[in-house]
Amino acid sequence: MAPRGGRPGSGDRPCGRACSDKARVGLCVGLAVAVGAVALAALLWHHRSPPALPTPAAYAWNGRGTTPHFPQIVLGRCYSYTQILRPELRDRDCRKIEAAFRNAFLAKNPCHVTEQDYEPLIKLVNQTVACDKTLFWSKTKELVHLYTGVQTDFLTLEDTLLGHLADGLNWCGDADSSEMNYHSCPLWKRDCRANAVSIFWNVASRRFAEDACGTVHVMLNGSISNPFDKNSTFGRVEIFNLQPARVHTLQAWVVHDIGGVSRDSCSSPSINDLRSIINKRNITFVCQDNYRPVNFLQCVKSSEHSVCRSKM
Repeated sequence: MAPRGGRPGSGDRPCGRACSDKARVGLCVGLAVAVGAVALAALLWHHRSPPALPTPAAYAWNGRGTTPHFPQIVLGRCYSYTQILRPELRDRDCRKIEAAFRNAFLAKNPCHVTEQDYEPLIKLVNQTVACDKTLFWSKTKELVHLYTGVQTDFLTLEDTLLGHLADGLNWCGDADSSEMNYHSCPLWKRDCRANAVSIFWNVASRRFAEDACGTVHVMLNGSISNPFDKNSTFGRVEIFNLQPARVHTLQAWVVHDIGGVSRDSCSSPSINDLRSIINKRNITFVCQDNYRPVNFLQCVKSSEHSVCRSKM
């Protein structure tokens, strides 16, 4: 009769106690080998080479990361601008424009992006601003865009297609990735002054100034000390790229907060510095305090103030 466990296979023979002793020895040897293997693996793990650290560019910046949905925002802004706000530009290829914007900074160290990287984008969004209608600003962003919202023939940089695409957004890539860095981007004051965003605004501001013609205008904040700041984009980029052969006059509007402190005016030292720079460039300088059409816009928000009642 076959054993209870089934018929032994070919070559199997029952061996009794001797076979049992051999099995125990084999089991002990197997366990010893297994324990030794585990111990060796633990030793090798302990003395392994440290893992490669992630590149610092990926997460180490001090500024906020790329604006969420950046590509979609840029594409949507392009379509709304070219199809609704400025339909004379409806022939612009917004998909190519959005791709050129992305390609300017993707797969690059954000502190090494250059003006040349943005040239393909600049060529795609080229736009002419009528003579006498260029409006610069410094520390008056909200008010100046209230003004251009009403006087739509005047354009600031942010009112052009190029500026409209990027206004209020943040962006950067990473040299070791083809993706946008949504975690962090360089902070201008703490990481690098020449980063993907600052380089963009420098080149955009330079082109905007170079293309200006006739009388150009600037709105400055007279409620702060030194309304003309030599370190601002207007003070270090735009005024030095005005072309005297094309621009004959700079008209400055120094505006003050309704009911606020009037710290500076057209006769202040900082405005005189601006006057000197402009005159040396053979451009006429004209200044006006509290330009009346701008005051009316200010009074829309402060209609009950005595200053506004007297102007009505």
